[in-house]
Amino acid sequence: MANTKGKRRTFGAVRKLPSGRYQARYPGPDGVMRPAPHTFATSRDADDWLAEKQTEIKKGEWIDPDASAVNFEAYALRWVTERKLAPTSEELYRRLLRLHVLPTFGESDLDQITAPRVRSWRSERLDATGAPTTVAKAYRLLKAIMETAVDDELIRRNPCRIRGAGKESAPERPVATVAQVDALADAMGPRWRLMVYLAAYGPARPEEQAALRRRDVDLENVGVWIRTAEPELTTGRRAPGDTKSAAGRRYLALPEFMRKDLTRHLKWFAEKEPDGLVFVGEKGAPFRRSTFGRKWRRARAKVGLPDDFRFYDLRHTGHTLTTRSGATLKDTMVRAGQSTERAALIYQHSDHERQKEVAAGLDRMVKAARAEPAPVSEENQSGTDLARGL
Repeated sequence: MANTKGKRRTFGAVRKLPSGRYQARYPGPDGVMRPAPHTFATSRDADDWLAEKQTEIKKGEWIDPDASAVNFEAYALRWVTERKLAPTSEELYRRLLRLHVLPTFGESDLDQITAPRVRSWRSERLDATGAPTTVAKAYRLLKAIMETAVDDELIRRNPCRIRGAGKESAPERPVATVAQVDALADAMGPRWRLMVYLAAYGPARPEEQAALRRRDVDLENVGVWIRTAEPELTTGRRAPGDTKSAAGRRYLALPEFMRKDLTRHLKWFAEKEPDGLVFVGEKGAPFRRSTFGRKWRRARAKVGLPDDFRFYDLRHTGHTLTTRSGATLKDTMVRAGQSTERAALIYQHSDHERQKEVAAGLDRMVKAARAEPAPVSEENQSGTDLARGL
């Protein structure tokens, strides 16, 4: 039978058990007596543990051990739901949880996820996937969820403390030449030609082009208004909504050589009603990523670009060419629809007139590049001639 006499302390109580070990109990801020989660070899060890608990309570750092017994999977899924994310972000977060985080931590309580477990999990994911960028995204997500748990006072400290683990170090993306952009536009065919040029010389994101309506095209000034975005989810469903950021809502002044492409596309391929889509498939439905992707891969192979050259890399090409044409960093950011918190950029400005000047610089650069003699294969001769005649 346990010794019930107990040894009174100024804070908490310690008693010796029949096993010879010691049990400690203490009053929480709510007055409820709580036992230590384990016993101690000596009364001194029990006293030291009680002193730590008393210090935590005095500093306001005490965490209710019952509150921290919250299942991670339930908490994480609720965390995603409460964020009110854009459809593409929610899809990404749920996929990262399902594939990379929950298999390891799903059955654990929040307080059972420790720094050593996080380190082991990250190392295992890097070895198993060989995808450091994906693992970095998963780590950032786990860290954000656990940081909210700290704010909710469910755990005392975030266990995600690996320096640099959330940083992505993607390789520098390739840049296409003007001739390669023309060749890609030719290879994609008349219906998709304009998409290539808008990506390279806009530069417009794929989801922004998917949302373009006839009313967004300004033929007189040669430009387009980016007002919304319609990314396609992995289910095939379109998710109409806002642009990636407030800076994404913008006017794109385009090079003068694109006037004929804009005019021809509206006449031949865009839906006829004023609010009709600019880009639709051969059967008149909004274009699908899968169908477009097959055309893109064939065109890329025909032009001789590497397999890892993505349609999205045309935006990087556009950024590079815009800078080479004399645009400032702020000009490039405005065209790309990117925002920044750098104080040095707050007082810089790039209005519509400046964007027209940037587009004119692009126009001169592209025309000059097209005027340079270059070896052209017979099968691409007609397409290149068409491009240079615009």
